[in-house]
Amino acid sequence: MKEVQYFAPQRMNEALKLLAKHRGKITILAGGTDLVPKMNHHLLKPEMLLYVGRLGLDYIKKEDGRLAIGAATSWSKLAASRLIADKVSALQQAARQSSCAAIRNTGTIGGNLGSASPAADLATPLLVMDAELRLSRAGKNRLVALKDFFKSPGETVRKPDELIVEIRVPLLKGKSVFLKVGRRKAMTLSVVNVAVRLEMSGKTCKEARIALGSMAPTPIRCYKAEGLLKGKVIDKELITRCAAEAVAETQPIDDGRATAWYRKKAGTVLVTRALEQAAGMAT
Repeated sequence: MKEVQYFAPQRMNEALKLLAKHRGKITILAGGTDLVPKMNHHLLKPEMLLYVGRLGLDYIKKEDGRLAIGAATSWSKLAASRLIADKVSALQQAARQSSCAAIRNTGTIGGNLGSASPAADLATPLLVMDAELRLSRAGKNRLVALKDFFKSPGETVRKPDELIVEIRVPLLKGKSVFLKVGRRKAMTLSVVNVAVRLEMSGKTCKEARIALGSMAPTPIRCYKAEGLLKGKVIDKELITRCAAEAVAETQPIDDGRATAWYRKKAGTVLVTRALEQAAGMAT
C-alpha cells in the first residue's frame, strides 16, 4: 500500500478545513473497527486519513428536551450510560449485544451510522426514536433526520466535506425494545435486527415506531405496519398482523449469513416479540 497521509486535529475548525481542502480524497477514521479491516484486506486504499478522536466528540448529555450524543462516543459508553438506559433503552440493549468488549470499547456511534451497513445495530433503535444527525462542514451545519440519511449499502447523504458531529435523540414517551438474531449468540453481525417503540395508554397504542435492519438495502422504518397499531387496542391478533405487514415492507436478500426466506421468518418472530414486550404483554 502506498503511503497514507494522516491528520489528527484537536480543533473542529481545523478538521473541517482539512475536509474542505481535500474534499473527496480524505477518509474519516474514528474507532476504525470497520475501516481498518477493509484497509488490511486491500478493499479500501485511502489517500489520507482524518482521525476524529481528539475533537471532543465523546459525550452523552441531556439538553433542550433531547439527548445529545457525540459522534465519537463508544459503544461501551452507550451501554454503561444511565441516561441512555433511562431514556433510550433500546439503544443500550443494542450496544450491549454487539460484538466483543474490545470492539465495543473502540467502535463509535458515528462510525456505525456513517458506514451505512444494512445490518447496523445502532441504526434501528435511533430510527424508532426519530433521531437526527448534525452534520458540519466549514462555515455551515445542517440537521438530517436519520430516516433520510441512508441511501444504499455504504452510501449516505453526507457530503465529502461534511463530518457527523452529533446524534440528537428526542426524549419521547413510550417503551423501546431492541432484539437481534445472528449466526451465533454473541460477537456476530445481525441476520435480522428490530427495534420498536410503543406509547401506550392502557391497552391502546397512542404512537408506534417499528424499524428493521439487515432486511433491506438500508435500515428501514415500517410505516404501514406502524399505521396498523396507532389508535388501536393492542392484542395478540393485531400484533401478528402487524409483524407480517412489517416484514412485507422489506426486501431481504440471500447472502453468506442467511437466506431471504430465513430473514423473513426470523424477522416476523422478532417483531412479534418486540411488540409484545413494548406493549407489556410479554410473559
